Amino acid sequence: MPHPEMNQSVATLSLLLERAEAERDAVQARAARAGQAVQRLERQAEQLRAYRDEYLERAPTRGGRSTGIDMLRTHRDFMQRLEQAVVQQRGQLEIAERDAAVLRAALIAEETRVAAIRKLIERRGQDAARHAARREQRRTDEDAQRAAGHARTLGGAW
Repeated sequence: MPHPEMNQSVATLSLLLERAEAERDAVQARAARAGQAVQRLERQAEQLRAYRDEYLERAPTRGGRSTGIDMLRTHRDFMQRLEQAVVQQRGQLEIAERDAAVLRAALIAEETRVAAIRKLIERRGQDAARHAARREQRRTDEDAQRAAGHARTLGGAW
């Protein structure tokens, strides 16, 4: 007969495990989305840098060409805006990378928590099995002692 306190303990731990796994799964989904966001921002940053470099190559004065002052100002102003966009994009990427790193660390913590609860459940199960085995051994020993005492009683009566 299983010990009721141990059954309750395992049931409570099982419920705790279910909740921990649900929390881990939620963090895992957020970490995956964060990783995808980082990849998307990396692609966008690369495209923006490539466009900036390409636009720089098309500078009005490139190759010794002469051009008007308005064209130079327009090119310079647009290059400044492109450079600001590159800097802003870099900042967004850094934030996304930090967020992804935090979520990866949280995921590791949740995985560790789930593993610890599983290990605790396993140990409680082993404890319950040892307890049941000891109880069964005591019962067997008591039965053997009763049988031996009964045999002595019967043997002494003859």
